[in-house]
Amino acid sequence: MHSFSDDTDLVDLGELTEDDRAQCMRVMDGMRNWQAAARALSAASKRYMKLNESDMRAIRMMIRAQRKNQIVTPKEIAHEVGISSASTTKLVDRLIESGHLIRKPHPTDRRTTSIEVTEHTRRSAEDSIGRQHARRFSAAASMSPQERNVVIRFFDALTEADAPQGPLAMED
Repeated sequence: MHSFSDDTDLVDLGELTEDDRAQCMRVMDGMRNWQAAARALSAASKRYMKLNESDMRAIRMMIRAQRKNQIVTPKEIAHEVGISSASTTKLVDRLIESGHLIRKPHPTDRRTTSIEVTEHTRRSAEDSIGRQHARRFSAAASMSPQERNVVIRFFDALTEADAPQGPLAMED
């Protein structure tokens, strides 16, 4: 059963044949199934690591930065997660208390601290999120260059289609 309907005035069926319509519906179903699987995997990872979405975003950003030997400050965490300075302090304090992060003196700026992911949390993230990304990369690598170009074009079109428009668009 499809969760998407092609019998609406909003869908331009143009010159699509019944086979074309059925194939488009399979694409929509495939996207829905992939999104559901990705949400389930993300939820399982959060439960495993006992973290919420903001925590996960902050930790992923810090792991990427640490791999590049970059120093992460609370200000950079706030920017990445999109939260206030006060909320960042609470997030960092909570993650330090739960053993996911550590504070260290900033090597060049005495007015702030640097924040690092603990080795245990880094390994846990690699065991969950890292393996997920590796499986996704393998799926992409298994395709021919031409197939990947089609997928890239499709995702670019989806990104453009999903950009807020009309009353949903926000002014900068």
